[in-house]
Amino acid sequence: MSRPLWLKPPPFAENLLAGSSRTTIAGSTPFAWLELGAVAMVFSMVAILAVGISGTFAPLASLKPISLNPMMLPAYALRTVLRMLAAMGASLVFTLIYGTLAAKSRRAEMVLIPLLDILQSVPILGYLSFTVTFFIGLFPGNVLGAELASIFAVFTSQAWNMAFSFFQSLRTTPRDLDEASRAFRFSSWQRFWRLEFPFAVPGLVWNMMMSMSGGWFFVVASEAITAGNQQIALPGIGSYVAVAIQRRDLSAIGWALLAMTVAIVIYDQLLFRPLVVWADRFRAEQIAAQTAPHSWFLLLLRHSRFMRGAAQPVKASMRRLLRAHLLNLLPARSQATTHTATQRIFDWVWSLVVCLVASSIVVVIASYVATGVGLADVWTAVRLGAFTLARVSVLIVLASLLWVPAGVMIGLRPRLAEIAQPLAQFLAAFPANLLFPFFVIPIVAFSLNPDIWLTPLMILGTQWYILFNVIAGTTAYPTDFIEATKNFRFHGWQWWRIAMLPGIFPYYVTGAITASGGAWNASIVAEVASWGNDHVVAHGLGAYIAQMTTSNDYPRIVLGIAVMSAMVVLFNRLLWRPLYGYSERRFRLD
Repeated sequence: MSRPLWLKPPPFAENLLAGSSRTTIAGSTPFAWLELGAVAMVFSMVAILAVGISGTFAPLASLKPISLNPMMLPAYALRTVLRMLAAMGASLVFTLIYGTLAAKSRRAEMVLIPLLDILQSVPILGYLSFTVTFFIGLFPGNVLGAELASIFAVFTSQAWNMAFSFFQSLRTTPRDLDEASRAFRFSSWQRFWRLEFPFAVPGLVWNMMMSMSGGWFFVVASEAITAGNQQIALPGIGSYVAVAIQRRDLSAIGWALLAMTVAIVIYDQLLFRPLVVWADRFRAEQIAAQTAPHSWFLLLLRHSRFMRGAAQPVKASMRRLLRAHLLNLLPARSQATTHTATQRIFDWVWSLVVCLVASSIVVVIASYVATGVGLADVWTAVRLGAFTLARVSVLIVLASLLWVPAGVMIGLRPRLAEIAQPLAQFLAAFPANLLFPFFVIPIVAFSLNPDIWLTPLMILGTQWYILFNVIAGTTAYPTDFIEATKNFRFHGWQWWRIAMLPGIFPYYVTGAITASGGAWNASIVAEVASWGNDHVVAHGLGAYIAQMTTSNDYPRIVLGIAVMSAMVVLFNRLLWRPLYGYSERRFRLD
């Protein structure tokens, strides 16, 4: 299969990918060009990052109005991508800590997983409504405060998906590998870094890609910030799109779309494609895959003597740190069942404390909401939530029917995945705001029903969680299992029922949970569409929260967020959590 032009390596890397022996001969012309290319690319990236970060510490008054001149888009794209990468780093640290605590401690899981359900259900506008003032207050009169508020908003669109994926992987680590780690007397620290984290890497990498794209989906809301009566437009593609929509400038929308495409392709080739290749080494299998993913940039770095020499001290230090015999905290499995009576007492006391704390929080929220709303407002929020719930349920079913087969097909074909990976990232990153003119204009012109015709916008924030998790599950599916299905001549529905669906089911459930939360968040954007002076509103809880946020009606904002969180948690508890437990018991790779 031939690759499209934008996925082909640069000319100086062709010999490297072809495996030419000339590239390994010191002093030869190809080697010199490769060495020079690797060093130049790395130092160019460092210089670009330094330029992008320098504007972060400027005075707030130095921010210039957003210009629709296309020549400004490279600088805007750089600032937007840097915010997303900063949020991704914070999300990764959060994921490792939060997911590990939830997976290792049953009592912590009782609190952290329901809390994660609530956190992913809170829309990005809900976070911005209460955090912008805080971050700007930390650095008054400085751009850094607004940047931190924007980064935190992007963080809330990235972290929950990654945390769910990591938690699922830790809970489904093969028992035989866990027993082997205990037989070798690994400490908790060693077991985490040498078994559990590597097992979780393939799924985590694909969910990082999805989370990065999820940040693009809410880029307009995260960069066009309102702090009291002050409007702050941070330099970025999100602010550029907001101004273009306000001015009805379709050419500016097109330029923003092109800038997004270029930015996604660049960070896919320089960051995520190398991560996919690196993650492939951690697949749980006994037979090597016939075809493996590759990355021209990773090969370029690996064949550079300068880069290998520069990375060697860091690599040696990390190896010593990760293999250190630290934190020997977990008991052996034979000891885990002792003192059951004591454990039951502690569980009962812990559950009581959690219930009391949760009840206190509910009372505080109810008291605050009661100061500005009545029972009629509560009923309105619940009724509008039912509209949004119906849309979310239908879209989850449609997305599952479409993207589960597509994800399996992509995951089983590394060459196809190489093409589909940046394409899927671009489609997942496509902000709903860019499609507003194509929906608002026909709805206004033909008096169409917004409740129906705005619903397709929500699929943009739903389907990709399922696709990326199914791809992750398929790529993690052992090659020896696939070979066994060929030997047993499984075909058609028998192959899906016996082999593939059980193998990807834990990943699908994780994707469906995060897709549900993503759909609820997307309703904030999808149920209210604007194009210039034309505004179209659908009946739904997302539109309710968006309207209350615009009017700064905080009691009703809290009411809308509380109703949305309650519906998401209830939906997850009644449907997805039982399926999650079933997949954990029945479909482990043991």
